[in-house]
Amino acid sequence: MTTLTGVTGMGRLAAAAMAAMVALLLAACGSHPPVPAGERAAGPDYNYVIGPGDTMEIFVWGNPELTTTGIVRPDGKFTTRLVEDLQASGKTSTELARAIENAYGEYVRQPVVSVIVNGFVGVPEQQVRVVGEATTPSSVPYRQHMTLLDLMIAVGGMTEFASGNKSVLVRTHGGQQQSFNVRLDDLLKKGDISANLALMPGDIVIISESWF
Repeated sequence: MTTLTGVTGMGRLAAAAMAAMVALLLAACGSHPPVPAGERAAGPDYNYVIGPGDTMEIFVWGNPELTTTGIVRPDGKFTTRLVEDLQASGKTSTELARAIENAYGEYVRQPVVSVIVNGFVGVPEQQVRVVGEATTPSSVPYRQHMTLLDLMIAVGGMTEFASGNKSVLVRTHGGQQQSFNVRLDDLLKKGDISANLALMPGDIVIISESWF
């Protein structure tokens, strides 16, 4: 039986592990230049792809008995009323609809399928992560034109122990990881909109802890 003391101990270990991970990430990043001007104002055009945990509705025209809803499993697959274990993760809704039409072709004459994504989690490559001294460290699905301010609102801002202007944005370009300084104190506490910037899918924001 797990005691309260045991639970508390595990919580402390988890917190210590998170703090150690953040420290390692910050150490690995080295010096942090500001985000280049050309990357500050406009996020990329992209197509959302389905990920594990996404909620979907499969609509089959003229066959209401085949219309169904469900959640993409952790293995990235989805089961409909006719076909099991369809690969959904990594596909756009249009690509998945065509795959379902091909599978349904064995049972329904010329099926017309639409896939509607209602709940969004996304694949890891299309998420933005916040670790360190965020109020709620978490992964947030990237959306078109998402900014640093949008992300901070989504995670509830920073804790009282944060050193916002020493925080770091980690971004991957062509397989190479780069790190940049972000000025969260200026953005959130002083309302300096010049400290805001466009985010990209896969960005990681590491909010530093104040040491005094």
